[in-house]
Amino acid sequence: MKTKITLLFTLLFLTFNLSFSQANEEDMTSLSIMTEYAKAKNYEAAYKPFMELRERNPKFNRAIYVYGEKILDNKIDKAAGSAKVPFINDLLKLWEQRSQYFASKTPKGEYAAKACQLMYDNKDILGKSDSELYDCFDTAYKADKATFTNPKSLYTYFSLMVGLFDAGKKSDADLFNKYDDVVEKVEDEVKNYSSKVNKLITKEESGTALTSKEKRYKKSYESYLKAYDKIAGSIDSKLGDRANCENLIPLYTKDFEANKTNPIWLQRAAGKMSEKECTDDPLFFKLVNAYHELSPSANSAYYLGILKDKEGNPNEAIAFYKQAIDLETDDFKKSKLNNRIGLKLKAKHRYGQARGFFREALKLNPSNGRPYLSIAAMYASSAKDCGDSNFNKRAVYWLAADEARKAARVDATLSKAASQSVANYTAKAPTKAEIFSAGNAGQTIKVACWIGSSVKVPNI
Repeated sequence: MKTKITLLFTLLFLTFNLSFSQANEEDMTSLSIMTEYAKAKNYEAAYKPFMELRERNPKFNRAIYVYGEKILDNKIDKAAGSAKVPFINDLLKLWEQRSQYFASKTPKGEYAAKACQLMYDNKDILGKSDSELYDCFDTAYKADKATFTNPKSLYTYFSLMVGLFDAGKKSDADLFNKYDDVVEKVEDEVKNYSSKVNKLITKEESGTALTSKEKRYKKSYESYLKAYDKIAGSIDSKLGDRANCENLIPLYTKDFEANKTNPIWLQRAAGKMSEKECTDDPLFFKLVNAYHELSPSANSAYYLGILKDKEGNPNEAIAFYKQAIDLETDDFKKSKLNNRIGLKLKAKHRYGQARGFFREALKLNPSNGRPYLSIAAMYASSAKDCGDSNFNKRAVYWLAADEARKAARVDATLSKAASQSVANYTAKAPTKAEIFSAGNAGQTIKVACWIGSSVKVPNI
């Protein structure tokens, strides 16, 4: 009897393994055919083996979802009008399945945002309202903010908020809070990619050539920085005059008592009033002092510096600005703070002091070329005042052009603007004919006044 039972189990085991082996072989064949077609971008041919494998064994291999997304994207692109809908819905289902079977390889925020973006891009044929789409993005953002990083989706998210605000479905507070949320998220991503680019720039400037892999990484990081730079400007444009002093002051005045012990609210309110040049209103003074008393920080010290500047106390303002820098521990934020202070001083034509802050900003974040352009602009503005002859005055434009070239070299987001600045400044510098007439090719000219530098006349 025991022999018969053993034989039965043996037969069952062999039968199971045979069927498993056959099924596994079938799955491998489908996967191989799908992959080969998809790699060749023959997505139509890849569709059938993809659907068969997905139906038969959806957890067999993650490639089902990697290539499946491209296969269904192709179906959506080739379909017209309402014929897209079944494929859109199937792609949404595919992402859900990926999350079910390969959760560790499917970041919640990233894929939830992709689903929301797909529905937004096809909202008319899907019959989706702005409220539904906003709620979709909002849920994705709150579920996994860390991986909700797509620049386009961040802009769409905020754009939907603006539309709902204009339709009277969201309040001023909702709009401004969401603006701060999205802007802070963009800044976090810029910090992340800037840090990566900075390491590679530091390596290059040390005289060590980048490997081909590092060059590819650098190009990728810079492309993300360009995208975030673009949407940062678009987000500000989208907000527009909705956040002007006429709207901000009544809102923050009304909410001040309820939030005077909330450091995040105070920081955001003071920050928004500073950005929109609402600093003459007494409310700004109340916000800044309440914030600094409650939670002394780099931001609160910076705002106090602005107040001292408004009061006509430039030395006290500088003291607070320096205190702000000392209180900041994050190099990226410290660089940004130095740049903001530099811009404040530049606007007041205190160029020597401004340059010091710009130089410090560059040390802390060398991949941000904007301080170089600011220094170049200050040099150009001072050309008429910093030379003892017409030739020497115009030679200052060579210094300005050199600073603009540095911006182009380190910051891919500024390549066009920096190149235009270089061309502009070079055109204002002495010509080859003037260099020949002066007979000073290759000589060094000392530039006095606040610039305190020298420039070499080009050889001709």
